[in-house]
Amino acid sequence: MGELEDAVMTRVWKWNRPVTVREVLEDLQKERSIAYTTVMTVLDNLHQKGWVRREAEGRAYRYEAVSTRAAYAAALMNEAWSQSDNAAAALVAFFGMMSEEQRQALTDAVRIVQLPETARQPRPPAEPSGEAQPAEPPEPSEPPEPRDENPGSAEGRPGR
Repeated sequence: MGELEDAVMTRVWKWNRPVTVREVLEDLQKERSIAYTTVMTVLDNLHQKGWVRREAEGRAYRYEAVSTRAAYAAALMNEAWSQSDNAAAALVAFFGMMSEEQRQALTDAVRIVQLPETARQPRPPAEPSGEAQPAEPPEPSEPPEPRDENPGSAEGRPGR
């Protein structure tokens, strides 16, 4: 998404209500010279891309965001990542640009998406008890039964 589309969406999210082209135009004109038809075209493009919905109001439209800024940011990251010919290298470069706070947010996000669906529900805060109680260690499990190995296999994998 381009810089102007981002500037328009920023206002739509910030105001968190249906907006007119005129409202967005007047706010953008505080920062730059821009034409009404340009803002109208940008909002129409955003509507066609599915980022805003619109309702007719007289001869004009009111535009409202369809999703959150977080979903928009995720779509931008996914779009950029999908254009890479080496996804792992792109991620390494991206992670290298992150602040410590961003890396912690990433760690938290990965932890959340790896949880089973039922565990993703927010938990009530733990009652303060002064000291954290250590978790019980898991019971030792029985070692797996040995498998018949293919003696001709150099890598020790089971025969086929």
